[in-house]
Amino acid sequence: MHLFHDTHHRPRQALLLLLGLTLSVFTAAVPAARAAEPPTPERQLAQSAQPLDDLRPLGRMVGSADIVGLGEATHNSHEFFAAKRRVFQYLVEKKGFTTFALETAWSSGMRVNAYVLRGEGDPERIVREEFQSSYAMWRTREYLDLIRWMRGYNLHHDRKVQFMGDDVGYAGPRLFDEVSAYTAKRYPALLPRLTALYKDSRPTAGVDDTMNGRLKRPLAERRRQADEVRRAYELLAAQRPGPDRAEHAWILQYARTIAQTGAMWSFDFFDDGQLRESRLYRDRIMAENTVWWQRQTGHRMLLSAHNGHVGYAPTLSAEYPKVQGAFIREAVGAAYMNIGFTFGQGSFNALDLNDPAEPIREFTVGPPEPGSNEEVLERVSPRDYYLDLRKVANPAKDWLGAFRPTRSIGNSWPQDADRTRLGPSFDVLVHLHRITAAHRL
Repeated sequence: MHLFHDTHHRPRQALLLLLGLTLSVFTAAVPAARAAEPPTPERQLAQSAQPLDDLRPLGRMVGSADIVGLGEATHNSHEFFAAKRRVFQYLVEKKGFTTFALETAWSSGMRVNAYVLRGEGDPERIVREEFQSSYAMWRTREYLDLIRWMRGYNLHHDRKVQFMGDDVGYAGPRLFDEVSAYTAKRYPALLPRLTALYKDSRPTAGVDDTMNGRLKRPLAERRRQADEVRRAYELLAAQRPGPDRAEHAWILQYARTIAQTGAMWSFDFFDDGQLRESRLYRDRIMAENTVWWQRQTGHRMLLSAHNGHVGYAPTLSAEYPKVQGAFIREAVGAAYMNIGFTFGQGSFNALDLNDPAEPIREFTVGPPEPGSNEEVLERVSPRDYYLDLRKVANPAKDWLGAFRPTRSIGNSWPQDADRTRLGPSFDVLVHLHRITAAHRL
């Protein structure tokens, strides 16, 4: 059973999917004979479109933002993942970015980061072991290649890139062990109490077994565990910091992350109201963790997640009442900007909801439906492109402000269509005409 990932699905599957997007060629494409024709959204957008093979204008669109949210319109297509690596590499080399943040567990990010920084472990084994259950969509050749590139970069540069996870579906044993070791060193009298509070929550199995096991536990038991790990965090937060305040801050964040995971599992996912609250909680916490990392490290960072998280506005169905990007924008203002993705047609991997076992399979969708956002975006240019939605003129500006059917595919298929307002949701939009399924490990 899969849990804790993006939804965009039929309501009856909500529990399964909880935590579970050359300038001259574009601008000169309209013949002079059309100059007198009335403007249309696609013509207005064509005037702003930039070719995806040149990222220099994108760098100018990013400006001075410290956190850049980069979305995806499916959770498992090669072109989205390849574009993220390319954009991150450009931002690292040209704009001084340092951290790649992913919609995955904090403890999984720690393990990946240990490899990226110090070469600890085998990267393929790490990807296979950490990206399981609700995070299995990241277990791909594309993410393994990104992680290897980051390690290679660090071998030849003094300014090191890093990897972090901001999500709350799983808290691995390393988090518990780091907190316990620090407590033994700084506050030994507290260690027995801390150990007792953590006893039932520290994982003793892998990611998949741990998450599935949590779901099978009675709600009352999950809530007891949440209370215990919350009290463990409060116990440490009440102590006077040691001489190394930075170390103390990191340990408190580890304890906070454990408590966040406990709280996430304390919701009743079978209750519609609780399910909605759990989604709101998840996006708020992912935002808080991202902002905490940026403020603690001072890094400029790329945040990789689904369109439905990095955006500013919820979809018409409002399955996520307020999304991660909106929370981040509230916290840091213009220091956050985002980039969404759309596509015309192609393939992706997703859980097959028509099979009781819910295996991950490849699916293909054809051209966009009439009246959808993608139908117009397909006509803007024959090439893949991106554009700054903040600078688009009318009538395209008004067109971008309306709810329209938009493909927003999470980790499952099939799904009900949803409606998105592109203008209020994204600062920059990348449109790809064709996508292919990612290469799963």
